[in-house]
Parts: sequence; C-alpha cells; structure tokens
Amino acid sequence: MPLAARLSLDQIDQAVALLRSGEVIAFPTDTVYGLGALPGNAAAVRRLFKVKRRPAEKAIPILIAEIDDLPKVAANVSPAARRLIERHWPGPLTVVFRRAPSFREAADPDTTTVAVRVPALEAARALIRGAGGALAVTSANVSGKPAATTVDDVLLQIGRSIPAIVDGGDTPGGVESSIVDCSRDRPRLLREGALSRAVLERTALQRVF
Repeated sequence: MPLAARLSLDQIDQAVALLRSGEVIAFPTDTVYGLGALPGNAAAVRRLFKVKRRPAEKAIPILIAEIDDLPKVAANVSPAARRLIERHWPGPLTVVFRRAPSFREAADPDTTTVAVRVPALEAARALIRGAGGALAVTSANVSGKPAATTVDDVLLQIGRSIPAIVDGGDTPGGVESSIVDCSRDRPRLLREGALSRAVLERTALQRVF
C-alpha cells in the first residue's frame, strides 16, 4: 500500500466516506492521534487490530461525539461516574461502563463492559459525528511503541497500513487519556494519563484505585 494520504481538516467528509466504506484511518484527538473504525463493522475492527498489532484480548475503546450519546453505548452510570464525566468530558478521560444491551461492538460482541470517551477536539468530534456518532478508536501507534502526537509519527509507524490520515498538526495534549473503571461498585484507576489520580479522586469524591 502507498503511504497514507494526508487529508486536511476541511476534508473531514472524505475521511468519513473512508470509514463508512470499512477503512481504518488516523485522525487527531485532544490527547494523541487515534486509529478509528466503525465499531459495528467486523472486518474494519479486525483490520484495526492488525494495523495496531494489538493483542486480540485487549478491547478497543469507543469515542462518541456528544455526552448525550452515552446511553447508546453504556448503561448503569453510577453517581461517581456521572461526576467524572460532568467534570472531565469532553476531555482526556476514558471511563469503563457496563455495556448497553443494545450496543454490540464487533471487536468483542460478548463483552459486558465498554470503555468510552468524548474527545475535546472539535475536528475529532465532527469526524465521529459524520461516521454515525461512535467510533472504535485506539492510539495511532504500533502496540508497545510511543504514542503518535504528529502526522509524521503516524506515518513512521503505520503510514503504509492505512489509506489516510487527517492532518490536524501536533495534538494539543500529547499524553494519553486516563482510564477509570466505573463498571463496578467502586471506581478503579486503570491508567493514570493526562488526569492525575488526585484530580480524579477529588472529582469522584472517593478513592480511585
């Protein structure tokens, strides 16, 4: 495959068309560049795992365009989770919820949980909106390698494995999102990223382990 085409931010419609045709593309978020595919397209999700070289047992997070879209993918939002998303969405926080019964992700249709985030970058949300409101998204780097914060980073690691990259310049955050599991009775910090444990605990009003 030739090197991925660079699409400008005013070519979001072309990126959306690629996603809807079952392709995997890279695009900027408020944290790092992400690799996205339609979550209900099994072939596209398999391609996403292959491009990323991601172990099959590691689920792919879902990025949604709006907080109001959360009920489409998640259920049983706890008070602690509600406080976290009201304070940090849109933003660099991924929250694990119980999966809504109506939502089926091709990556793992039998899973009972789903990791969800609303990015703060409008270009990313416009892309997600155009693709139907939700995308399966993982960081645009080979598993185990440094996260990509520029188009050149993406091109270097996976630029010949995907058809296009939406060029948004350097990502503003540069650090991956923090991940909190709120699918259980007590929140649990899975990854301390852009948001610190202390900030998350203050927001949740309880310790986050």
